[in-house]
Amino acid sequence: MSNKRTIMIVDDERNILVSLSRMLDLEGFSAVVAGSGRIALEKLASTPVDGVLLDVRMPEMDGLQVLAEIKKQWPQIPVIMMSGHSNLEIAVQAIQSGAHDFIEKPISTDRLLVTLQNALSFSNLAHENRSLKARVSSENPLLGNGRSMLRLRESIELAAPSRARVLITGENGTGKELIARAIHTGSDRSEAPFVKVNCAAIPSELIESELFGHEKGAFTGAHQSRKGRFEQADGGTIFLDEIGDMHMDVQAKLLRVLQEEELDRVGGTAPISIDVRVLTATNKDLPHEIREGRFREDLYYRINVIPILAPALRDRLEDLNELAQHFIAMTCRENGRRPMSLGADAIELLSTHAWPGNVRELRNICERLVILTPGETLGAQQVRRVLPNFQERSMGGYDSEASLKDLMAEAERQFILARYTEQAEHMTKTAASLGLERSHLYKKMEKLGIR
Repeated sequence: MSNKRTIMIVDDERNILVSLSRMLDLEGFSAVVAGSGRIALEKLASTPVDGVLLDVRMPEMDGLQVLAEIKKQWPQIPVIMMSGHSNLEIAVQAIQSGAHDFIEKPISTDRLLVTLQNALSFSNLAHENRSLKARVSSENPLLGNGRSMLRLRESIELAAPSRARVLITGENGTGKELIARAIHTGSDRSEAPFVKVNCAAIPSELIESELFGHEKGAFTGAHQSRKGRFEQADGGTIFLDEIGDMHMDVQAKLLRVLQEEELDRVGGTAPISIDVRVLTATNKDLPHEIREGRFREDLYYRINVIPILAPALRDRLEDLNELAQHFIAMTCRENGRRPMSLGADAIELLSTHAWPGNVRELRNICERLVILTPGETLGAQQVRRVLPNFQERSMGGYDSEASLKDLMAEAERQFILARYTEQAEHMTKTAASLGLERSHLYKKMEKLGIR
C-alpha cells in the first residue's frame, strides 16, 4: 500500500500542471491534475486527496469560486492558492475564505514543499482533534444532567485551565481516561501531546525505562537512547492511569520528578528538565493503600491537588436513559442499521441492574442488543431474549420467578464481569486472579454472554 500523499493541482495552463506534477513526483508526492474548476470538483467527488494547489485566475469558475465549493463540500482538505499576479487584496480574501496559504508563481521547490508540509501538518492536527472529539462523544460518560454529572462537569471546567495536578478516582468503566482527556482539551496545553500510561499494564522491571527513558547501553538490549513517556509529553499532559498499581521504587522516582520538574534517564548522568502537567487515576482506595504500606503518603499529597470522583453508573441512574439511547443510536450508525430506540419498559428493566461494569458495561449491552435484535423494537422482552442472564436485581434483590440455576449463573456472571473490569479487560490477568486457565475463562465468559 502506497504511503504517498496525493495533491490535486488545478490550473488552466498545461505547462503549470506538467511542471508542478514533476516537482511533486520528485519529492515523493502523487499528483492529480485538473485543467478547470469544474473538472477539479468532479474529480474531488471520486478521488481522495490530501491537499489542493488552486490557481486564482481561470475561465468559467475562478479560484475563489472553486475554493468556496471545496470548503463547502470537503472542509477538511487544505487548499493553497496560487497566482502569477501579486495582489494583496485577493490573497487576504482567499485566506478569509478558508485557504491555508497563498503563494506566487513562479513557485520554487523549497517554497512549495514548506507550504505543503505546513498545510498537511495542520490538516493532520485538525483530523486528530476531530477524532478525539468524536471518541469523547461516542463513548461519552459525561452525558447526562443529573446532579453528580453537573458536579463532574463543573469540576472539569474549574480544573482544566489551571496547571494543578488532578487525581481522578472511580470504579473501572466510569470513564476516568475521558475525564482526563476533557481536562487536557480544556487547558492551554490542548494543542500539545496527551500521553497515556497504564501503570498496571507495564511490567515492574520495564516501567522506569518506559516513564523516564534510557541511555544507550543502560541495560542489556538498550542499543540506542530512548525518550520516556514524560519527555514525549513535554509541553503537554501525561496521564498516569492505575497509579495505585505502581511499584514503590518507581513511586519514589516519580516523586522526585514532580518535586524537581526534571528526570534522569536510566543510565543517564545529566538531569533533563521537563514541563509536563500530570493527571493520575486509580480505582483503588489510596488512603487504605497508604495504611497498608503499598503507596507513598508524600506522593499521594503531590498528585491529589484537585480530586475528581468519576461517579458509578448505579449512582446516576437518572442519566441511564440518555446514555443508553446514545449508545443504541451510535451502534446503529456504525453497523448500518435503521434507527432503533429503547422502550420505557426496557429502560425500567435496565435501571434495576447493579452495573458493576458501569458505562462500559452499558455500552457493551447496547451494542449486543442492536446487533442481535432483528427488528426495530427494543423493549424489555428483547432485553431478556438477547441477554438471558440479565436479571432484575433491584440493587441486590432477585427475580422471584428465576430458578436457582439462573440466579447462580447471574451471580457468576456478575462476579466474573466485575473481576474482568477490575483487570482493565485483560484476559490473562483476569484468568490468573480467578485461578482459571485462560481458555477456560474465555469459554465461560462466552457462555455467560460477557463477551
